Amino acid sequence: MELLPASIDLLDALLLILTAGFTSLITAAMGIGGGVLLLAVMATLVPAAALIPVHGLVQLGSNANRALMTRRHTDWTMVKWFLVGAVAGALLASLIVVQLPLSWIQFSVAGFILYLVWGPKPGKHALGRNGQVIAGGLTTLVSMFVGATGPLVAGFVHRHGMDKFATTATFASCMSLQHLLKMLVFSVVGFAFLDWLVLIAAMIAAGVVGTWLGLKLLNQIPAQLFSTLFRWIVTLLALRLLWQAAQATGFV
Repeated sequence: MELLPASIDLLDALLLILTAGFTSLITAAMGIGGGVLLLAVMATLVPAAALIPVHGLVQLGSNANRALMTRRHTDWTMVKWFLVGAVAGALLASLIVVQLPLSWIQFSVAGFILYLVWGPKPGKHALGRNGQVIAGGLTTLVSMFVGATGPLVAGFVHRHGMDKFATTATFASCMSLQHLLKMLVFSVVGFAFLDWLVLIAAMIAAGVVGTWLGLKLLNQIPAQLFSTLFRWIVTLLALRLLWQAAQATGFV
């Protein structure tokens, strides 16, 4: 087995490893943002056919590590119902042979994120079991096509008004399950993860260090500041999606 895929040289690999560590630090400290930033960097270095599966496996390692470190704060009931929907979304994704235009998905995801973060607070039913199942199914389905759905899941978790540690822990657990299902789908359709295994392992290891440092920073962030930063970071990521979609469709 080669240490690196043929399309990646040593300098590119080092940049990807450092970026994985830095983006894990961002997500652990600020609750969101690292996955999208990592995807943006990887998109300039990793072949398109490998981008989403490789990014997903790296994110699985990063989120699973963060979920493990914060597990005592996790809302396991929410995670359970999110998983039910996520399994259904992954099964549906494995059957879809025609991909929607990326700009359509970007417009839809961005609009939904902005509604989740800034729209009127939902009633108890909307945040209950059915809402959690729908969120799991929708975000997992979309994740197969656009990769980084962290802001969408984060917008959903944010609606529950949990404290900063519960928000971080529950978000990490939901994303871990989503990325795990994504990896199963890509394995079934035949993606060769073995060719990327060494690089992925190194990126995950860097992510462990970044997560540890980021959680130390999280301890120092006041709860109100965390909530405000979390909301605005998710909003900026949604606006970035809108801009990309507008560019792709020729609106700007």
